[in-house]
Amino acid sequence: MASEEFASVWTRPKRKRRDQPALSQEQIVAEAIKLLDADGLEALSMRRLGAALGAVATAVYWHVANKEELMELVIDHVYGELEIAEISDPDEWQQGAIDFAHSFRDMILRHPWMGSTLADVGVTYFGPNVLHMSDRMLALYETAGFDLVEANQASTAVLGFVVGIASTEAATLSKVKRSGMSATDWMTSVWPAARQAAEQFPRVKALYAAHDAQDAATNSDETFNYGLSRVLDGLEARLATKR
Repeated sequence: MASEEFASVWTRPKRKRRDQPALSQEQIVAEAIKLLDADGLEALSMRRLGAALGAVATAVYWHVANKEELMELVIDHVYGELEIAEISDPDEWQQGAIDFAHSFRDMILRHPWMGSTLADVGVTYFGPNVLHMSDRMLALYETAGFDLVEANQASTAVLGFVVGIASTEAATLSKVKRSGMSATDWMTSVWPAARQAAEQFPRVKALYAAHDAQDAATNSDETFNYGLSRVLDGLEARLATKR
């Protein structure tokens, strides 16, 4: 049995309509992102989006066939927020990778719902911003000295670290937001239970004893920078074997 061709909002034929639709694609995407940022992925529905826009459902469905197509547009728009330098000097590759990693992390933290969607991006998302980012990343790692295949592997290794760390941070941000507390106040409320649970585990207990709730709430930047540096150190060591 032949498999069905994969459907994407970017590859299907554009719908034709004589009269101007009541809503633009840009309006729909902007409102969807607003809803997602406010209440998360589970809260977004085509019905709720239509209500937020003050439009009948048919106005939304003229642009997108379903929620999956809507998410393709939304994710590609968010990828347009990313910044990645175009470098020509191999000695600048690490700084370019660092700047992009921070841009990617900041994007996820601005839009915490992105953390749960990123597993599909690059596999089933073909938007121009996603592909532009992928192309520029390959160029950065090729300039560093990797061939095309290994440039993709190096880029994937760095992005895997960034997405893993930032998605965990985003999940915590969402939990804090639901609590109605600040990050420091939320951690202060959780910290006594964490300390108590660690009593039987000497290394975890010692680690927790070396910090307080405020440390735990604010050391995410240090942890991110440490891990990113070690990943890039490994890639630099790999490049040294190729020179």
